[in-house]
Amino acid sequence: MNLSTLTKARPDAALLLIRLMVGVVFVFHGSQKAFGAFGGPGIEGFAGWLGSMGFPLPTLNAYLAAGTELLGGIALLTGVGLRLISLPLVFTMLVAAISVHWGSFSAQANGMEYPLTLAAVVAGLGLAGPGRYSLSALLPTPRLSREEASEPNPARELTTAA
Repeated sequence: MNLSTLTKARPDAALLLIRLMVGVVFVFHGSQKAFGAFGGPGIEGFAGWLGSMGFPLPTLNAYLAAGTELLGGIALLTGVGLRLISLPLVFTMLVAAISVHWGSFSAQANGMEYPLTLAAVVAGLGLAGPGRYSLSALLPTPRLSREEASEPNPARELTTAA
């Protein structure tokens, strides 16, 4: 392996390290909420807490938040579906920052620092994509033939512009 190969691999290695750590964090917290793992409240306890905070439909929101964190963590770990789940994960962290941690910024004072950091990191990963060191990189990517690619298609132009 030469220096050029190592230089090209660094961004993908960095994405892998970030994805793995943040993925473990989300699987941990999602498991606490969904199953009561690691001393967490489980779905009933989490729904009760959401209800006490004044959230509407606390059981539904508990399932949505727990599922988003758990599945989002798995997507981060594997790289599969990362861009798809990044928006719900960012939304979940912003809701947590605003509704639970609004009074302060510092994590030491139960402030917004931690959920905002997670939201920013997940947003960045969603924009960057999972990188080459992911299971999604092993999946086949559909390719258009030259004829298909040369035909005007407004729907395709919208999806490729993003």
